Amino acid sequence: MTAIRPGEALAQAYDGVTAVVDGLDDAGLQRATRCHGWLVADLLLHVLGDAQRALVALASPVDGPADVDDVSYWRGFPGGGDAATRHAWWVRRSAAAFDRPTLIVRLWRETAPAAVRAAGSADPEGYVSTQGHVLRVPDFLATLTTEAVVHHLDLTSELPDAPAPGPLAVRVAVATMDGLLSDDAVRPTAWTDHDYLLKATGRVPLTDRDRLELGEPAGWFPLLG
Repeated sequence: MTAIRPGEALAQAYDGVTAVVDGLDDAGLQRATRCHGWLVADLLLHVLGDAQRALVALASPVDGPADVDDVSYWRGFPGGGDAATRHAWWVRRSAAAFDRPTLIVRLWRETAPAAVRAAGSADPEGYVSTQGHVLRVPDFLATLTTEAVVHHLDLTSELPDAPAPGPLAVRVAVATMDGLLSDDAVRPTAWTDHDYLLKATGRVPLTDRDRLELGEPAGWFPLLG
């Protein structure tokens, strides 16, 4: 588990997503993202599902021990495959059921702060169950933060003037990628944190120079789907 304050990092991550979508009209919410086939509204609905999942999990603590932490949790989600394709299609159809894309923003603005408040009230020594796993509360919050930060970057594909995710939230996501990469590998020095997150998640392909600098670990990319 990362030593970064998990509740504050999650608040930054969700506030960052809100800052991206808050001023968009219905047309803006129908721009493309880095997630194949998803518009901004579609992706926001997906992240909204995480906030709703957080509310359920944090309100339903379970007994430990944990079977995964904030890094090993992601090894069960390699990305791609039939399940991911079905989920992507379900999200698109669900988002299309809203009369207007801005209604998804309204629901996000109601749900995300509630999830952050629930995170702040949760027992940091407690455990929750989600996605078939048991995690310590701080580790669970770190997984939510990592996903929100990566999707924040996804949302901005056609929104170059959108604000960047908060630095504390980015540190959590970077710590996750570091854990997946292993201690023996070092990321290329020219990469910014955002470069690292986009390349580690397969949003941006590795260059020949990247592969040369990474060496054997280049074959592990993407680290997270």
